[in-house]
Amino acid sequence: MENIFDQTTLGIIVPLFMALLMGMIIGTERVWAHKTAGMRTYALVAMGSALFVLVSEEMVKAYLNLPGMNPLMIVSQIVIGVGFLGTGLIFSKESKLMGMTTATSLWVSAGIGMACGFGLYKLAIIATFLTLFIFIVLWFFEAQLKKTRFFSESSVDEH
Repeated sequence: MENIFDQTTLGIIVPLFMALLMGMIIGTERVWAHKTAGMRTYALVAMGSALFVLVSEEMVKAYLNLPGMNPLMIVSQIVIGVGFLGTGLIFSKESKLMGMTTATSLWVSAGIGMACGFGLYKLAIIATFLTLFIFIVLWFFEAQLKKTRFFSESSVDEH
């Protein structure tokens, strides 16, 4: 039996695990914020995106010399697929739009997963921290802004 932890296998495990970890970190904040999509959803979206990138890279290697073949189109379809998921999360409640932040953060999580799939871990980590900054720090500022008289209660609620 050959060694399962050879260089090729590690080249698959590391991007998938990094994407899973980054998605899980973002999902943890969403759980704390009592949102529907949580750790598992974000981890799956990020890891799934990384998986599609890895599949695309393997397809490029396998079909490099075939004319008209563009396996990188798989990567572009991730955006469409995640957009479809996001659409299902957006709804209207009492004339307020709900789920926009969750939908867009799933989209960002997919981008983080794609970065992990391509081995761009620094980019994925920075994007993860910036996403958490948006969720935590900007949430505080947004809550303060909503308390001012300049904020209209009839505007779109992104939570």
